[in-house]
Amino acid sequence: MVLILILVYIVRTGLNYTLVTEEIFPESNLPSSFFDINYIVDVIIGELYVISFVTAIKFVVEWFLEKKKNENLAKLQLSTELKYLRTQIQPHFFFNTLNNLYALTLQKSDNAPKLVIKLSELMQYVLYDIDGSKTSLLNEINHINNYIDIERLRFNDRVEVEIDITGNLEDVYVPPLLLLSFVENCFKHGMNGCDKLKLKMSFEVTNSSYLEVTLINNFNPNLPYQENRGIGNENAKRRLYLMFSTNFVLDSKIEGDIYKLYLKIPT
Repeated sequence: MVLILILVYIVRTGLNYTLVTEEIFPESNLPSSFFDINYIVDVIIGELYVISFVTAIKFVVEWFLEKKKNENLAKLQLSTELKYLRTQIQPHFFFNTLNNLYALTLQKSDNAPKLVIKLSELMQYVLYDIDGSKTSLLNEINHINNYIDIERLRFNDRVEVEIDITGNLEDVYVPPLLLLSFVENCFKHGMNGCDKLKLKMSFEVTNSSYLEVTLINNFNPNLPYQENRGIGNENAKRRLYLMFSTNFVLDSKIEGDIYKLYLKIPT
């Protein structure tokens, strides 16, 4: 730094003496030379102001660029992790559905072709229709009904589903396949050791711009209810956290032979 200041002084003073005036320090009203200490101090202080100002600008610009870079990296990481979590859901879901189809083909059921059509519609939704971190709630509900139809083709009158919708859902968007995974979980446990699945679903958009979803299904309390096994609810919680931070509620509880799940997310 000292060497730079000395070099700046020599160059500045030399150019000023050669091109402008031979009076080195006219402001002092006193005779002065090239190495006048007062003039040297005056020049160095002035240059320090300039260097400090330029350095401050440089640090501010670098700070903003680094902040922008970190924000872009965070968004990329978020997008990558969300895509990874979605890919976990898709094979899991299709594996279970293909098992249903396999069971029907073994029975040589007339419902097998219908199941193939329903499954193809779901595959189109998952593979082609979903192109972002959110999808229309109405679209998601439509494919939930599609999934329920698939299960009805397998279990016939052993499936009893009631859906209640309150409020305007047209402009509401949700993480794709999230609600569908909850419904799949209801069938997984509700049909295990039970004669019939009774499932109640409600979707309500509140005045505070939140979507509240409630799922209630029966299950056999004599069998272990492995709620957290696999990727189910843990995957869902991770996806919700990545999208909404702490601005969501996901709660589940067991009351006798009834399982209740409650979800609240911003619309």
